[in-house]
Amino acid sequence: MAGKDNFASDREAAEKIMKVLPGVRQVARENRAFLGRAVRFLAERGIHQFIDIGTGLPTRENVHQVALGATRDARVVYVDNDPIVLVHARALLADNPRTSVINGDLRDPKSIIEHPETQAQIDFGRPFAVILCAIVHFVDDDTEAASIVAHLRDTLPAGGALVLSHGFKGELNDETLAEAEGIYARTKGALKVRDRSTIRDYFSGLELVEPGLVHAGSWRPDHDLEEDQSAPGVLGGVGLVPGRAGR
Repeated sequence: MAGKDNFASDREAAEKIMKVLPGVRQVARENRAFLGRAVRFLAERGIHQFIDIGTGLPTRENVHQVALGATRDARVVYVDNDPIVLVHARALLADNPRTSVINGDLRDPKSIIEHPETQAQIDFGRPFAVILCAIVHFVDDDTEAASIVAHLRDTLPAGGALVLSHGFKGELNDETLAEAEGIYARTKGALKVRDRSTIRDYFSGLELVEPGLVHAGSWRPDHDLEEDQSAPGVLGGVGLVPGRAGR
């Protein structure tokens, strides 16, 4: 895992995972770049409010930085439940009144939406985006994962958006997949990669922005890119609630 903003347990897990899945470092980079492109696309489209769940340690090209590059009116709520992440993020964002950092758990989406700081920062009568980048695959129960996403999706008003990326099994054999999931179970917790159809269902009722649900690196890339869409990795997509976006 590159950079200085990570934990020993993160590095340990990453090193073991890279031995099983050598391309995972590039997948992580593509996922991060997808997030930036998706936020920029939405901000330029008129969505200036974002709830980023499972944000992790701040790094380069954070959601508020990308959004503020497109509009000075951007408002962002970062959500995480790791106390070290919360302290670090709050220290970095202390002077930014349009950005809040709250303690919240993906498994309790209602409390995230109803949190006083979320309610103060986000105007729920105007379009906003919920960001679930590389986080839902840490919920191993399929029914619970679908319920969580549905709850958050249902809070979106007309013109709102869901930005989601998720681990994709692709053609990965069951033995390698089980080994990778076992590494996470021993070091980080549950990991459940899913098939394309299951991930696509998270966007139920939304209009998928072209090019649809694709490998994260293939979502509106900054340069020409050809990827095998059946290969394992991370799929990403942006879904819009039918209706006019705007402020």
